[in-house]
Amino acid sequence: MMAMLTVRNLPDEIHRALRIQAAHNGRSMEAEVRAILSTAVEDKGSTQAIDEAEAHQQTETQEQDKQSCS
Repeated sequence: MMAMLTVRNLPDEIHRALRIQAAHNGRSMEAEVRAILSTAVEDKGSTQAIDEAEAHQQTETQEQDKQSCS
């Protein structure tokens, strides 16, 4: 199953630039955003990106646990 992502409060100029870039590349905006995200993760190194994401998630979970105990 594929995950879904919603981006809120995207500035109009970014939305417009994405639309233009997608058209230039012959893609839908959705496909363009997927390509951009994939490239960003690949450039960083997928192992490093996954490790950082898991560490961030663990930190958030610990903070939520502390707040619920208060």
